[in-house]
Amino acid sequence: MSSNARESILAAARKTAQAHGYGGLSYRDLAADVGIKAASIYHHFASKADLGAAVARRYWEDTAAELDAMLVETGDPVRCLQLYPNTFRRSLEDGNRLCLCSFMSAEYADLPEVVQREAQGFADVNIAWLAKVLVMAGAVRPEDGAARARAIFAAVSGAQLFARSRSDISAFDDLIESYRASGLLPA
Repeated sequence: MSSNARESILAAARKTAQAHGYGGLSYRDLAADVGIKAASIYHHFASKADLGAAVARRYWEDTAAELDAMLVETGDPVRCLQLYPNTFRRSLEDGNRLCLCSFMSAEYADLPEVVQREAQGFADVNIAWLAKVLVMAGAVRPEDGAARARAIFAAVSGAQLFARSRSDISAFDDLIESYRASGLLPA
């Protein structure tokens, strides 16, 4: 099987997991989405746990690269903090989906350990980036960066969950604005 097929499987699995969680991943459904036989998926992913872990790892790796690129492109840590919520908003714009790792975190107790670790990696990457950028922006002292970063991450991912439950992206936008008004996020 080609690496293109592997990438197609990962992309289809990501979309499915963002809409239905880890529990919604089905080799049969993914095979139909990609246009291959279900048995062909086993060539790259011996188990559903392997697939889920690979999808979660790719998701947090892509997110880390996107966040780092945003900082390089803007060169402005305050602007990056203003843009940060958009990384979650895009999932809502794409069929009212959730951030993949937020969805998996909601299923945490039912996930295989390897998938749990990769889902946690998403939060770790976001919190580390936010802490660094908050310090760069002069918004917090270095010793306070991680706590503030956790609060921002939890608030933004919570806003996404709230908006999804209402199928209303304006609810996300309203919550983000309230975070800015309260000083949690820079205006």
